[in-house]
Amino acid sequence: MFEEENAQWGLVHALVLDGKGGARAIARTELDALALQPQESLWLHWDRSHPQTRTWLRHDSGLNEFACDLLLEENTRPRLLPLPEAQMLLFLRGVNLNPGAEPEDMVSVRIFAEAQRVISLRLRPLRASDELLQQLAEGRGPKTASELLLSMAQLLTEKVQALISDLSEVVDAEEEKLEADKRYAPDQGSLQQIRRRAAGLRRFLNPQREIYAQLARNKWSWFAADDADYWNELNNSLTRYLEELELTRERAALVLESEDRRRSERMNRTMYRFGIITCIFLPMSFVTGLLGINVGGIPGSDSPYGFLFASLLVLTLALGQWWLFRRLRWV
Repeated sequence: MFEEENAQWGLVHALVLDGKGGARAIARTELDALALQPQESLWLHWDRSHPQTRTWLRHDSGLNEFACDLLLEENTRPRLLPLPEAQMLLFLRGVNLNPGAEPEDMVSVRIFAEAQRVISLRLRPLRASDELLQQLAEGRGPKTASELLLSMAQLLTEKVQALISDLSEVVDAEEEKLEADKRYAPDQGSLQQIRRRAAGLRRFLNPQREIYAQLARNKWSWFAADDADYWNELNNSLTRYLEELELTRERAALVLESEDRRRSERMNRTMYRFGIITCIFLPMSFVTGLLGINVGGIPGSDSPYGFLFASLLVLTLALGQWWLFRRLRWV
């Protein structure tokens, strides 16, 4: 019921975390009079494209104009911006797993966070937020605002790992086929697509890794004691995934280069054979053309053995050329 009512306001979901791993949903109309208990935290997830979202954010959220402008701007990249009073703006990117979308066209989630409140905005559905809802429904979700940020980042990073593994498996399959059959022609379209995807992913994942490192170094007062260790582990995991992504990209490039080299070698061998054949037949064509001109004085024109003599001459010339090419190791 609350979801349908909140959707009219652009509010995807509004949840009060109970501090024990669960949460209760609230209506948009309850926000103004909401009083949180010390162990509770509020998570508001908004649809950025909805006009009511902009209205609430600028007039009822309590955020200053600078923070609202950043949350609502059209184009963003992963970034972390500390704000006064132990607040922060956190912009992250996740793999686009929506139907018909390209995974490297990453989905942006924009977050304002403080001790007991998290406001997140998305333009397109995000699988990570759906999984967080499922965890909270089962009573095993994040307990605090800081843990909510950490859980969101972990789920986003897991989706990156799955995508990179899929890309690596495609390259593995192409390499195995190429090794098993030297005449196999790799799927250049899929390999080129892998390289494009790798470039698109690296564009956002590199700055996102730096954000994790900053969160591990700069501890907010409302973070749990061991949050820095988890952020550092996320930083290490994303670093490893980026290394694997770069390796996959290089392997795809090597397969493409190997195929280009094989094609070039086949073309060179073909042109070389054509060149040898041309070299053999060029003198023979000259001799036969010379003997075929319609003027007087052609040797053997009056002899019954003229044709045999000409044939033996051409054959001798061909054999002599073959012997010369063999001596020169051209064939």
